[in-house]
Amino acid sequence: MEPERAGQPAPADAFLNRAPPRSASGSHLIRHCIGIDLGTSGIRAEILDASGASLGGLRRAWPAGSRNEEPGGPDDPEVWWAAVANLLRQAARRLPDAPVAIAVDGTSATLIAVDGAGDPLGPALMYNDARAVEEGAYLRGIAPPSSAAHGASSSAAKLLWLRRRGRLKGAVRVLHQAEWISGRLQGRHDRGDENNALKLGYDPMQGRWPDWWLRELGPVAELLPDIVPAGTPLGRITAAAARETGLHRDSRVVAGTTDGIAGFLATGVDRPGTGVTSLGSTLVLKQLSEQPLFDPAAGVYSHRVLGRWLAGGASNSGGAVLAAHFTPTEIEALARDIDPARDTALGFYPLLQPGERFPVSDPGLQPRVTPRPSSDARFLQGLLEGIAGIEAAGYRRLQELGAPAVTEVVTVGGGAANPQWTALRARVLGVPVLRAEHEEAARGAALLAQIGARAAG
Repeated sequence: MEPERAGQPAPADAFLNRAPPRSASGSHLIRHCIGIDLGTSGIRAEILDASGASLGGLRRAWPAGSRNEEPGGPDDPEVWWAAVANLLRQAARRLPDAPVAIAVDGTSATLIAVDGAGDPLGPALMYNDARAVEEGAYLRGIAPPSSAAHGASSSAAKLLWLRRRGRLKGAVRVLHQAEWISGRLQGRHDRGDENNALKLGYDPMQGRWPDWWLRELGPVAELLPDIVPAGTPLGRITAAAARETGLHRDSRVVAGTTDGIAGFLATGVDRPGTGVTSLGSTLVLKQLSEQPLFDPAAGVYSHRVLGRWLAGGASNSGGAVLAAHFTPTEIEALARDIDPARDTALGFYPLLQPGERFPVSDPGLQPRVTPRPSSDARFLQGLLEGIAGIEAAGYRRLQELGAPAVTEVVTVGGGAANPQWTALRARVLGVPVLRAEHEEAARGAALLAQIGARAAG
């Protein structure tokens, strides 16, 4: 079975088009879309109606106390599937007996090898698995600077590690987490999406697996999936999947994405001049661009998303630095004594340890968090100003690489709720700073399902 429509999915402005999509057969209207997010702490599902309004979210945590490389651990694909099937059964009970569209996002660079039936040949190598140190170093010598295959935790390095360790015997494909779940729903395991494939060596500018990678892999290149753009309609779920999930047999599967891209889509941002900042443990910036942006030394690379380019970078600074000095309760209380309009001039560069990756790549960069003022509120403000300064420098770096200047910044993550930090950032950035109305990756996946359902016609 081929994808229902070749080429690009619906364009980004499909977010604004709320006409209910029909199924490919035309016999049923697809009125509801479901996004599945396989995250680091658990799985989430979001149900959207044809207007994009949420009908509710569902959650399920990964088993507590389980460990990798043990049956039932977080790297066990059967655990993923059981959780997905459980949430889809719950979703089906909320919906009329009609087809839905489904898209799945998963953790970036989580890789598994599967046999001809799509069954995993072992546990997955998870997103944060960095055991492929030798392979990562080897890739630095053969992969072009613009490739996202660099690094010990890339899925390209993991594939080379599996090859070296003889773990590919009987393998027919290698797939990422979201791709395997999508394959389980449709009963075929030969296709992947552009966003997940990026860290497996895929070249989004050429739209294919590059020659340098195919030469390196040799016969193992046959394990690489066929790649389609995120949002491409793939086909119907199988009868077996319909029984396991309780969904209508005419439900459709849409090519998914990574959890980071799904989180961006959830914000609804569709203009290159709007930056999206994630204030979590680390500071992450994303921005749409009409051209791909690359700064390999600083970890900047670009995904192709709905016909546009999404570039981003991540600093080693962020909320983890704040947590090293203050509890969340202390931060909330101390922030009330901050005047965001007045600069402390402390000149901090908050890091937990030496080394920065973006907006500058300097493994020897030293943290600057001294001298510490006697006032805890002033010290906190200095830290917040330092992180805001890094954010401003990050957007300037993206602009130097070819992105447009930001005219506003939308914020996600825990730090978005702090009004003093928001006002301080607006002063430092010189543009309005807004809090995203939505940021759940499951919602972004559901929006992707909606776009794909419309593309199917």
